[in-house]
This record gives sequence, C-alpha cells and structure tokens, in this order.
Amino acid sequence: MLRIGTSGWQYRDWRPGRGGDDTGYLYPDGLPQRLWLEHYAERFATVEVNNAFYRLPERSTFEQWRQRTPDDFCVAVKMSRYLTHIKRLKEPQEPVARFFERATALGDKLGPVLLQLPPNLKADLGALDETLSLFPDGVRVAVEPRHDTWWTEDCRRLLAKHGAALCWADRLSRPVTPRWDTADFVYLRLHEGRAQPWPRYGRTALRSWAERLACVRDAFVFFNNDPGGAAVIDAGVLAAAAERRGLAITRVPRLKVRPCATSS
Repeated sequence: MLRIGTSGWQYRDWRPGRGGDDTGYLYPDGLPQRLWLEHYAERFATVEVNNAFYRLPERSTFEQWRQRTPDDFCVAVKMSRYLTHIKRLKEPQEPVARFFERATALGDKLGPVLLQLPPNLKADLGALDETLSLFPDGVRVAVEPRHDTWWTEDCRRLLAKHGAALCWADRLSRPVTPRWDTADFVYLRLHEGRAQPWPRYGRTALRSWAERLACVRDAFVFFNNDPGGAAVIDAGVLAAAAERRGLAITRVPRLKVRPCATSS
C-alpha cells in the first residue's frame, strides 16, 4: 500500500487566492481553520506532523487528533528537536519517554515516528543504537541522517537490526540519500522540486519515484514542499502515476491546475 500525504495541514496559502492563478488549494474559501484537519482527513488518509519537531504537543492534542479523524487515518510524527538537535541523541531516555507518553494518545492512528538528525551531526552509531532501543515495540521509526558519514554498511546493519527505515529523501528532484531497504516499510520525504512554479515537482520526477516505489511492499510518502499548495498538487500527480503502474494507494485529492513549466 502506498500512503501519500503532506507534511502538515495548517497552511494559509492552501486557500483560494493565495499565491497566484495557477496555485492549487485544498480548503474552500470560508472554511474556518478549526475544521481544516477534518477537511484534510476526508481527502488524505495520512499526514506527517512536522511541527511536533519544534514544539511537542500535549497529550490532549494528540487525543483530539485521534477523535477528529476517520478510523483509517494514520499520523506520522516528527520527533522533538530537543532529542535530535539539542541533546544530539545523548541521554535519550527522558526525551523518548516524554514523546511517547504524549504521542501514544493517538492509539492505533500513530504511524511512523521520524527521527531527523541535524545536518552537522556526524555518525554516532552508539547513540543511535541506544535511542532506537528505547522505542516501544510495534512502533515504526524512520531515521533521516543528513551527514555523509552515516552512509556506511555498519549504519545500514544497525537500522536493519532495529527494523528502522532509512528515510529516503529528495531535494531538487534528486535522491539525496541511499535507498536502503532496512525495514518492512519505506518512508519517503519530497522536500523541493525543480519545476515552475517553485517548489513544484515535474511529472518526470514524480513518474521516476512511482517506478522506484513499484516493488515496495508498504510505503509512506510525504510532500514537504507546502508553499503555494505545491504539496497537495504534487501528491495528486504522484498518485495518478502510481495508479498507472497498478499500485494500491490511499485517497488523495486531484487538483486541477495549470501544468508545470518544466517536466523535470
């Protein structure tokens, strides 16, 4: 199953008239912001909560998200930067425990947890091993290293040992990580395309990703290029490309917009 969503849902320029004539939008004019999550969840089956990285929500907020979304909805959550960027994976016991004390209020709607590491954090396999060992059984985790020293066979084996996925990442329509298969699922983040209007992805780039995902058992794909509604537009284009290859996908809206200026 290919689960396609976006990194967050609270973007004001996902409304009409915000960003130009060719901007796609998700929220109709007049829909109050307090109902955006319900509207989003009717059109997507998954979301990545990116703002938990900056400020970890209270347990009650996670409970509300569970109550306000359909039974089949899945919420991926980005780990707090307190663990990854401030503590830099050192002394992970308290940050990991606090995160899960809150995030588990999602119940069976809790999807993968994303552990994004700082770009200047060099490989520290001991610290990563200790951190991953603290995750509760049954919780999926994706790790997004951003320093070249992590791309080693030892790191690949460590992720596989914990059943953790290496987060596949794309920037400017190019993969920026290895495509290791270390878990029973794939986690892909699409940060920024090269098409116009920025930061859209071109159809060729999205067709290439659909081909790479064709043999994947289970995948989560999140578009992190939110300005101007690009994430919502591109999610629909990827979904169509995946369907043409016979892939099973979750619900994704298809916005009618002017094609990109480039196909790359």
